[in-house]
Amino acid sequence: MQDVKTVNVRELVSQMRTLPVLLLAAACFSPVAIADDGAASIAAGGIVMTREPRITMAKEVLFISESKVRVDYDFRNDTDADITTEVAFPVPVYKLQWNEFSISEQGFDDFKLEVQGKPAHFDVEIKATLKGLDVSAILKNEGIDIATFGHFDEEKLWAKDIRRLSGAERAALVQAGLIDPEVDQDAATWSVEKKYYWQQVFPAHSVVHISHQYSPALGGLSSVSYGLLRAKEDPESAKQLDGFCLDPGLRKTLIGYVEKPGSSAPFSWVDFILTTANTWKTPIEDFTLVVEREHLKDEKQSFVSFCWDGPVTKVDADHFSAHMNNLVPEKELHIGFFSIR
Repeated sequence: MQDVKTVNVRELVSQMRTLPVLLLAAACFSPVAIADDGAASIAAGGIVMTREPRITMAKEVLFISESKVRVDYDFRNDTDADITTEVAFPVPVYKLQWNEFSISEQGFDDFKLEVQGKPAHFDVEIKATLKGLDVSAILKNEGIDIATFGHFDEEKLWAKDIRRLSGAERAALVQAGLIDPEVDQDAATWSVEKKYYWQQVFPAHSVVHISHQYSPALGGLSSVSYGLLRAKEDPESAKQLDGFCLDPGLRKTLIGYVEKPGSSAPFSWVDFILTTANTWKTPIEDFTLVVEREHLKDEKQSFVSFCWDGPVTKVDADHFSAHMNNLVPEKELHIGFFSIR
């Protein structure tokens, strides 16, 4: 990353607010275990549809922070006919992982949609699968909520819908493999497939603005270890930081703090699936990434680092921007947030 020129961040944020999101990149699940004291992130992206080569993504502004992901798009229909299609935000497939993520985080329950600058209605499709089979009907017949794993209580560690079953009903679910009693009497084993979707009309020779936002499910480690930063001494561990493209100065700063007694350098990251934008007519004519650095009360310093094939502009003290015309995404985004305490 390097500073290029100063940009008015209010201008960029204003653009984001006026550019509603049309096509959000498809969300994908990337549960990569990185260390015993860490957690994987859940990589999500934007809205998708069956490949539609007639619709051009004229502009995309992607905003990422540790607390929010917002994507604003301009989609343009250059044809002589209106085009109506289903557009969807597919949530990454998830299982009961209460020790890593809350169920609401996994389900992206705070997903919001705007079309032409106004809140838009969307429907939700939810189904349960086990070993590739749709088992939704079995659970629905027993009155078990699929998306919440039977209204699983993440503090008490029990599922209300499962606890109220009779012994015979519970035994039937165990026999079907939907509960694993060896783990816990409420240990649901099914996977949840969830998507938000709506019908969207793209008028002929017109631009449609669509935006959506959600809270990201962060990955993170309690501290940047000495081994992670010293590639020569511990090359395997150091690979965990390769995806952030740390520059030598930042690496040196982090090493300095890690070596101090009583200091720590925790970090987290947000993953975003960018390549699903290719389900629309490529390229993205005008793409802007804005990354915001947030601050915690107990931290001394904080840093942002990510890989980008091109210049990165420091907009102000806490915002960084990357821009590219005619972008055809070939890889995903992996944004690292580093804290000194």
